[in-house]
Amino acid sequence: MLSQLDTATSGSIDHYCEIQQFYAEHMQLLDSGRAEEWAATFTEDGVFRVPTLPEPVRGRPALAAAVRKTHAALAAAGEVHRHWHGMLNVRPTPDGAYHVRCYALVFATPRGGEPRLHRTCVCEDILVRVDGKFQVRERTVTRDDLA
Repeated sequence: MLSQLDTATSGSIDHYCEIQQFYAEHMQLLDSGRAEEWAATFTEDGVFRVPTLPEPVRGRPALAAAVRKTHAALAAAGEVHRHWHGMLNVRPTPDGAYHVRCYALVFATPRGGEPRLHRTCVCEDILVRVDGKFQVRERTVTRDDLA
């Protein structure tokens, strides 16, 4: 079984665990509103496609600006969002990158209220190594309610 998982993921369990850790840190930066740090987990020319925007968000400055805007709006509304990525399917690509497809859940908790499932999505990333660390080169998010 271990050899099947090894082959099915990134070629090694270590890479799979490293990618899991990348997402844990990446999503916690996003949820805490640390916009510049979160944007730095993308390549300089990273692309983020989401169905609620007419155009993809391109580049770190635009990515950081989008997070600042969203985080401020959530704070003004008294709501906290938490992103959870799970069921990662990691595949190496011929160019040395990794294609990662996972389920992404967004939980919303209003101040003093009950948490609720806000969105269910599929997230597909192309991860590359830059200076030894993973970064997102491309992200495409699809929402179950818009599919």
